[in-house]
Amino acid sequence: MTDHPTTTWQAMQDGNVFYRRQQLYSVSEKLPKLDDHVIAGCRYSGPLALMRDSSKIIVLGKSNVASKTQIQIFSPAGRPLLTFSWDNGKIIRFGWTHDEQLAILNEDGVYRVYDLQGDYQQFSLGSDAAELGVIDARIHESGMVAMLSNLSLLEVKGWEGGQPLTLASPGISEPPHAWAVIPPDLNISRHVEVLLSAESTILTVDNLETIDQRISRGPFTHVSPSPNGKSLALLTFEGTLWVVSTDFQRSMAEFETRNVVGAEGLVQQVEWCGNDAILVTWDSLAVLVGPFGDTLQYLYSGPTFAVTEPDGVRVISTEVCDLIQKVPASTLSIFRPGSTSPAAILFDAWQSFSLKSPKADESMRSVRPDLSTAVDECIDAAGREFDPAWQRQLLNAAKFGRGFLDFDNPSDFINMGQTLKVLNAVRFYEIGIPLTYAQLFYTSPSHLISRLTTRNLHLLALRISTFLKLKPDVVLKHWASAKILRSRPSASGTGDEAELGGDEEVCKLIVDKFQQLGGADVNYAEIAKRAWEVGRPGLATKLLDHESRASDQVPLLLTMKEDRLALEKAVDSGDTDLVYHVLLHLHKRLQLGDFFRLIEDGGAKLAPASKLLQVYAREQNREMLRDFYYSDDRRVESAVLSLDEATRASDPASVLTSVKAAQKFFSEDKDRTFEAKMMDESHRLLTYQQVLEKETDGKVPFFGLSIIETIRTCLLNGMGKRADKIKGDFKVPDKRFWYVKLHALTAIRDFEGLDAFAKSKRSPIGYEAFVRHLVENGHNKEAIPYVAKCDSPRRADLYVECGEWRLAGKECKDRNDKTKLDELRKKCPNTLIQRELDQIATSMK
Repeated sequence: MTDHPTTTWQAMQDGNVFYRRQQLYSVSEKLPKLDDHVIAGCRYSGPLALMRDSSKIIVLGKSNVASKTQIQIFSPAGRPLLTFSWDNGKIIRFGWTHDEQLAILNEDGVYRVYDLQGDYQQFSLGSDAAELGVIDARIHESGMVAMLSNLSLLEVKGWEGGQPLTLASPGISEPPHAWAVIPPDLNISRHVEVLLSAESTILTVDNLETIDQRISRGPFTHVSPSPNGKSLALLTFEGTLWVVSTDFQRSMAEFETRNVVGAEGLVQQVEWCGNDAILVTWDSLAVLVGPFGDTLQYLYSGPTFAVTEPDGVRVISTEVCDLIQKVPASTLSIFRPGSTSPAAILFDAWQSFSLKSPKADESMRSVRPDLSTAVDECIDAAGREFDPAWQRQLLNAAKFGRGFLDFDNPSDFINMGQTLKVLNAVRFYEIGIPLTYAQLFYTSPSHLISRLTTRNLHLLALRISTFLKLKPDVVLKHWASAKILRSRPSASGTGDEAELGGDEEVCKLIVDKFQQLGGADVNYAEIAKRAWEVGRPGLATKLLDHESRASDQVPLLLTMKEDRLALEKAVDSGDTDLVYHVLLHLHKRLQLGDFFRLIEDGGAKLAPASKLLQVYAREQNREMLRDFYYSDDRRVESAVLSLDEATRASDPASVLTSVKAAQKFFSEDKDRTFEAKMMDESHRLLTYQQVLEKETDGKVPFFGLSIIETIRTCLLNGMGKRADKIKGDFKVPDKRFWYVKLHALTAIRDFEGLDAFAKSKRSPIGYEAFVRHLVENGHNKEAIPYVAKCDSPRRADLYVECGEWRLAGKECKDRNDKTKLDELRKKCPNTLIQRELDQIATSMK
């Protein structure tokens, strides 16, 4: 039988609060000597990073000293995870991110972020940091703050290489004795807050201002914020531990570390145990200081290193890895000696029932009113235990109690059982992630999956994902990337015909695994990108064929310079924005001839891209459209484009050039001789119009008018001979010319000229057109002489249109047309005209 949970309990505050020390792992002889190393611990049961402390003297022959700085990473169970060499200058500080990546900063402001496989990304704090140099830094899970040699502070938000921000000037003349950072997510302002121990006070610095807290108890050797950012633990040079709120308005506790029995040397660390107590460590001694100055001592056989956790503190020595934490409320309620809580009674009832004792019935009767609460506490307490035997007992007690409930939702019980299976699996020493129940839900199960994949524990991560009903996409994607890295392409053939036969096999393996394990939503483009990054373009292309989202396929294909394939995928997607993205990218990167050749050689498959390019170029880049038509030998389209440009041009020379270019393009196509002739005439006309404008000193605009408008303008401005010349040169039909001249002479009221023009020769348009046009423009009197030249059957009506009813009647008499005369008599406008028409009618009888 395993030890009772209370075996490791120790009381504080007169037995009202208990703390326990849980041994997580035995790490005897697995870790190097801790006091010879600089150490950084990752929260949430993460790994340790160790670097030999160059300031410590090491006896030659007793230690293997590497010529280069080495970083060693161990799991909490003491298993080595990674070792790599650092060759990038002096390391100022290293620490862990939330995603279990190790951030390392050097004195030149260059920092790298390593994953647990040794891959890294490198960034810089900028030119100021490189020039001035970095003297110290504080790294937290979501960023860091670096101190330069001029004592200014730079903040980096996130680990994506963002631009550093300069915080307010702290106004100090020498480096602080100690300093710490409160991360943005723990501040109401959501900005980072830096606490500097300067002289006897604490300075609080953020991005806007520096505030002197005006205290006189310093200077301090340690400044340690609590996990929730609400309290500070400050250790003075005299050894006084002072706990105060971060706004320095409330003093919570004081403790003299000099009075600790057995403490030798200087205090090594001041770390929080959750948010309630503080752990102060020496070389082989750790003292837990409670809220009211109560203490608990823990002895170790050698140097230790402590890591603050949200629900406790992890202590690693050369022999053990312990977790010290406040006993959870549910555990205390059940196992506290003499407890009469409903959960304790239920647990006792279950034990009695297991022993077939009649006491079980009596206990269940007494706890019946609070049975639901008791069941919940047993379930919660099971999650807080590390020993599977006690987990099982507590869950059995909860199961026993549930049998007496009328209405019970089993989801909490089932979820706890699943969670404990997951926790026990990752706590196994070969995995080495001793997560507590609280830590799991501080971070989330999906974060745990990510931590397992970064260790290449894909099978366990996949099983846990399936067990917790989480999508396997993250695991499969990381597994595929790792598979690509581990696989080596096998060459078949020789010379230029050699092919990487391994690409097909690896691609098939990845795709089959995804289909088998339900990775339907996995982004193949991300995996293909990884293949491209490690020099496997063939594999990357094959993987991209399985990506259903063209918007993910195309950018990578462009990166890989698979230009034709990228354009084909974009066209197949039907997304015009994506096609334009590819076209503009290729136009910018390729030589113009290569760009056009790529589209032209695509044939019908890339026809939509060609059309979209023309639409874009017509509106945004007509020079490119001209080059495209020319390269594709599209003479007609080039001519039409030149004509379009002629209509847009305002400079006569540009218009003539465009028209001449259109004529040239049309003439090069044997089926467009008519269009070529029209362009030639248009060019001649425009040239002649320039001559006309010079003759009028630019007072009369001719340029751009049609032939008919040009003739009309000449006539309107007394340039009749020029009009006749244009008629002859451009073979304007007689009928068209007579109409134009009739309208023009009428417009300028040149009735004498109109009469001379009508008499010049027989009118090809007849004379009725003269009559009607003059009447329409209100010149009835001038129209009358032309009626006599019209056909006799039409004269009577034309006289009427001119308002000459008498002449109309006379015309009827002359033609002896009584029917027409009677018609006129019925339509006459007044009695006077009617009498005259009656007289004419009488004379005809």
